[in-house]
Amino acid sequence: MTFYNMSEVKDKKWYVVRAISGQENKIKTYIDNEVKRMNLGNFVEEVIVPTQKVVQIRNGKKVSKEKVYFPGYIMVKANLSGEIPHIIRSFPNILGFLGETKGGDPIPLRTTEVSRMLGKVDELAMEGENIAIPFTVGENIKVIDGPFNGFNGNIEKVIEEKRKLEVMVKIFGRKTPLELSYMQVEKV
Repeated sequence: MTFYNMSEVKDKKWYVVRAISGQENKIKTYIDNEVKRMNLGNFVEEVIVPTQKVVQIRNGKKVSKEKVYFPGYIMVKANLSGEIPHIIRSFPNILGFLGETKGGDPIPLRTTEVSRMLGKVDELAMEGENIAIPFTVGENIKVIDGPFNGFNGNIEKVIEEKRKLEVMVKIFGRKTPLELSYMQVEKV
């Protein structure tokens, strides 16, 4: 192993590592463990897999799950001097650095890009739960909760910001519009 002079450790910059999609968290754990094992903490400061919490509705139940926001990409804050880029590239399922030319050095992200990406990560963390919209206009649904429980209807409009649906239901032979939340209906 190459020994580094601590005075060589300069400012760390953010880089994007391209990885096999679906393996991001496993790779992050592997990089973190290897950095500790090889005592490279002075060179690799932080490894981030941007994720967001998504709530999906399956069989009428809320299912919360972490979803990778940029599939196939991992953000690394590091000083890529000496052998560090080669060590990172050698990890399993890593394809290389984003923006690097063949045989060239990895290109760091601009400060504005980092702020935007990390801002988005913070925004997603603050936002908390983001419900994936499982319904589309024209779909047939059944009301499973509330005073119209058991009625069938047609989705006329999806109101994303309120997480509600405008549904047309036949009551006593007349079409009546209802505003229902995603949790009050299920697909027929």
